Amino acid sequence: MYLDEQFSMYQLAHHLVTKHQFEVLYINNKEEEIWLEQNVKRNSNVIRLIHKGFDWKNHLRNDIAITFQRCKALSKVITGKFITIHNVYFSSHPPVDDWEFLKKPMQLKEKNATKMNVYYITNENTQEEKSRLLSSLEMDSTLEGKSSEEKETAVLIYKKALEDALFAKKKEVDNLFFYGKPFLTYLLLAINIILFIWLEVRGGSEDIHNLIASGAKYNPAIIEGEWWRIISSMFLHIGVLHLMMNMLAVYYLGSTVERIYGSARFLFIYFLAGIGGGLASFAFSYNISAGASGALFGLFGALLFFGVIYKKVFFQTMGRGVLIILAINIVFGFLVPQVDYSAHLGGLAAGFIASAIIHLPHKKKIALQLSALVIYFLLLSGLVAFGIQHNETSQEYYLMQIDELLQREKYQEVVEVATEGLAKEGELEANLLFQRSYAYIQLDRSEEAEKDLEQTIEIDNSLSEAHYNLAVLYANKGDLTKAREAIERASQLKPKDENIKSLYDQLMEQSP
Repeated sequence: MYLDEQFSMYQLAHHLVTKHQFEVLYINNKEEEIWLEQNVKRNSNVIRLIHKGFDWKNHLRNDIAITFQRCKALSKVITGKFITIHNVYFSSHPPVDDWEFLKKPMQLKEKNATKMNVYYITNENTQEEKSRLLSSLEMDSTLEGKSSEEKETAVLIYKKALEDALFAKKKEVDNLFFYGKPFLTYLLLAINIILFIWLEVRGGSEDIHNLIASGAKYNPAIIEGEWWRIISSMFLHIGVLHLMMNMLAVYYLGSTVERIYGSARFLFIYFLAGIGGGLASFAFSYNISAGASGALFGLFGALLFFGVIYKKVFFQTMGRGVLIILAINIVFGFLVPQVDYSAHLGGLAAGFIASAIIHLPHKKKIALQLSALVIYFLLLSGLVAFGIQHNETSQEYYLMQIDELLQREKYQEVVEVATEGLAKEGELEANLLFQRSYAYIQLDRSEEAEKDLEQTIEIDNSLSEAHYNLAVLYANKGDLTKAREAIERASQLKPKDENIKSLYDQLMEQSP
């Protein structure tokens, strides 16, 4: 009888795996327990087969409750959103008390509740219960019978086949996640750290002018032809915290992606994502920027592409975690003004496309790869064309140039750039006029500076610096009345400013 039950269980498990595409989740030969899963769209049929009997219904009920909990613990490897457990017992005898009510469908009281059907197969009801199980799965209920002599051999064959299926599945997953070794990840970490030290020694990683001189993303220089900044900016970081956060991400994301894709593919994805992120930043953000964020989001894109190709393995392992972390980072990028979200999203898209171009190890889809290559170059071309047009028609772009020219004391060039910027539409006319007036003052062109400052305060009367400079210009030409009016307004705007207070006192002490 023991052999009959054993044979019945292993034959059924083997039939489900070989004929109906069930996968082996777990085998415990000591307890003679097998877990199988079949995923159809968003539904998972989980079958637990166990060679075990119970004398009392309470013992059976306890085991059913434990099975519910064990299924919840296996939720990471069960991919379906809606789970139905088929809990199948093989025994020589049923419980002695009334237990038949436990065969009614059960359901946990929770969202997307797990359902359970119980089957209790004994020598008396073998065919009936197997038919009930296979019928609920909408499968053929015909299973071949064997003689006693054949059953013992068959059990060994079925056991071996199931163990081989489980081993093959584990080996396949291991091969997916350990194709390469993360040599280049560690090299990139070293390069970024060395360049950060170099940047600090040169004048500080948070000094804007040092960043520009060292290769940060600076739109005016890029438009002038320094496109290499898109790549060089990938290896520079602004401050220790920025470096630490990005290097932590490089370590974890980089090592994972390099193990999955291999070193050559990893490097390909990293650079194409970094270029895509850098060009997206150039197209949509005027700010000076640096960092590996675009490339890092490209690694997220590589993991998402892996998830598209190996959806089940992805969600059985890291999928949910990757999606949650990615969502948090995207939301964080939109909420924090200092974060260059355009580089993040550009890098994410470019990383996904780059992964499609190079594809995964042992995978080749020429049509998909060529299409992805065309899309990537169209994306880059679009970002370059839009970026140039967007920058050259924006007043903010000209203010960026002016800031850098003022640091270099190129006042005549400031006048030219500000004049060009004022010809563009925008809301920064007051700022451009003020900057040009300052350049005029430095060039001893007081009348032009005065006109610009008067226009500035007409547009924006809240610029204390404009009122202060006007007061100085009026005082220099002897117009004390206008000078006092200007310095009074500046004092109202910034009453604690020492320069304003000093000039205010001087002008008020003078006789009209």
